[in-house]
Amino acid sequence: MPLARLTLTDFRNHAGASIEAGDGFVVLTGENGAGKTNILEAVSLLAPGRGLRQAPLGDMARRDGPGGFALSALLVDAGGAAGDGITIGTGTTSQAPERRAVRVNGAAAAATTLSEWLSIVWLTPAMDRLFVESASGRRRFLDRLVLALRPRHAHHASRYEAAMRSRNKLLADERPADPTWLEALEAQMAEHGAEIAEARAALVEALGAALDAQPEGPFARAGLALEGWTPGGDLAAALAAGRARDAAAGRALDGPHRSDLAVTHRGKAQPAALCSTGEQKALLLGIVLAHADLVAADIGRRPLLLLDEVAAHLDPRRRAALFARLADGGGQVWMTGTEASLFAEIEGRATRLLVGDGGVMPA
Repeated sequence: MPLARLTLTDFRNHAGASIEAGDGFVVLTGENGAGKTNILEAVSLLAPGRGLRQAPLGDMARRDGPGGFALSALLVDAGGAAGDGITIGTGTTSQAPERRAVRVNGAAAAATTLSEWLSIVWLTPAMDRLFVESASGRRRFLDRLVLALRPRHAHHASRYEAAMRSRNKLLADERPADPTWLEALEAQMAEHGAEIAEARAALVEALGAALDAQPEGPFARAGLALEGWTPGGDLAAALAAGRARDAAAGRALDGPHRSDLAVTHRGKAQPAALCSTGEQKALLLGIVLAHADLVAADIGRRPLLLLDEVAAHLDPRRRAALFARLADGGGQVWMTGTEASLFAEIEGRATRLLVGDGGVMPA
């Protein structure tokens, strides 16, 4: 369901902003620091997780504001009337700045239910180093892609993390841990870990096929594989056998939290980490475009794409090719840039907005 209206209240530098968005492209332009990325971050919080910046909730409330923030969105089927839409929202209060509340059509809901209404995938300049930094960032990227196809993935991930944190705490305690409680936690990790591992493996296989089907063009094709820990045997038994080792390490050394997404440049048979910055950007774009095609084919709707400063380092030919691919695929795409000229190659209708002085207006 396209996002037809977005409202921000006391979020980052926006005291109050309301954006009417059409299908297709939503282009946000303005000077550095105007609040363009803040708007994309607001959209990203309409899905499970901590958003595209992974920031603490307390940092998102407007400085010098009353405390807390609110975000709401109206989702409407393409061509539908506003009265037929779904309203989703999230935010915090000054009394509980680190506790996130979620509402769907005015009723309280769990954050994990957001993925049932809106699938969101994003690329930011910070992700340009995705292939050369820690594996945790690549796992988050992969899990965001999985969520677009399997909304329950967020549930399994949160339950797995909660059980693992509790187990780590028990193992770190100087007193002998209750073996029965440890067994229960390890059983939970095994149950939810199996779901996580299976979902990731299925996505990597399907995405590999989607990349095979991508048209030849200016965006490099990526090869994908899962490395590090891989499922095999009984995870609960492995965790039980590794308690002393994990206690010494201060963390669990078996499980899907130890997996990594390995990406290669197919044309050069070279790890993505060894490619140039431009090639890495092209690989990321290729993955996201193939994933959008995969989601559309599998569930009948494309994920909402948030592309922050995506055009800044592309030459006109590659910009035109990117916009053409995005337009051909359909779905809603939000993009930011400092100059309107970066989006001159977009053909047809687009919602063009100017962001400045904490406000948003038609460009």
